[in-house]
Amino acid sequence: MDPVIASAWAGVAAVVVLATAAVLVTYVAVKGTDSRHRAAVLRGVAEIIRALRGRR
Repeated sequence: MDPVIASAWAGVAAVVVLATAAVLVTYVAVKGTDSRHRAAVLRGVAEIIRALRGRR
């Protein structure tokens, strides 16, 4: 396989894995919370995702 195509597939796979992980973390975090706590939980999840992406 061409190295350029292989690296492109690796990049796409990394984005898909990170997006799936972000959705699953959000789902698990919100699943057991009361509606009054959801905003704080979602803010915390957003901070974790930003930290993983290197924007902090």
